[in-house]
Amino acid sequence: MLPIELNKRQELILQIVKDNGPITGENIADRLNLTRATLRPDLAILTMAGYLDARPRVGYFYTGKTGSQLLTEKIKKLQVKDYQSIPVVVDENVSVYDAICTMFLEDVGTLFVVNKEALLVGVLSRKDLLRASLGKQELTTIPVNIIMTRMPNITVCKKEDLMIDVAVRLIEKQIDAVPVTKETDKGLEVVGRLTKTNMTKVLVDLGHDEMF
Repeated sequence: MLPIELNKRQELILQIVKDNGPITGENIADRLNLTRATLRPDLAILTMAGYLDARPRVGYFYTGKTGSQLLTEKIKKLQVKDYQSIPVVVDENVSVYDAICTMFLEDVGTLFVVNKEALLVGVLSRKDLLRASLGKQELTTIPVNIIMTRMPNITVCKKEDLMIDVAVRLIEKQIDAVPVTKETDKGLEVVGRLTKTNMTKVLVDLGHDEMF
């Protein structure tokens, strides 16, 4: 992803603010022989992109940050709640066969297993279901709680967690998804899911922001 590409006028504005900041918008416009209204969109872009900072009755400051630094700061502020998707859950007593059907019907790679109180007790991956189906067992008679990964051996996150931190967990644990949970008096309630697809959406959104 490339830093935002500035036009010539925006580069001139940055240089003026670097050399003379803090400086008002009116003063910048005078130096460029432009009206304040003509300059306003450029100042808005530079401020929103993070190149400039503006303070009422004082003027514009140059932040001293490069496009890469600004992009890094943006990434570090993204939270799970901004990108989480709807979780797909199954009861701990459903059969492996039913879990396989659910996984394919919902087109997901991970199922979260809950008990009768709707609290997280396990996780089912494609690999778990594949291993269970390789033998000669009758899949309609095997409950998923036999083959699932159980608490506390489950990687979870909260909606307030940073996306970058969860991405690190996905890589370190070599897993495809984590449940987004909320703590209750009885246990963890599943309120969302974060997957590698969600992480890809982050990259696409950031790339789109940088290009436009």
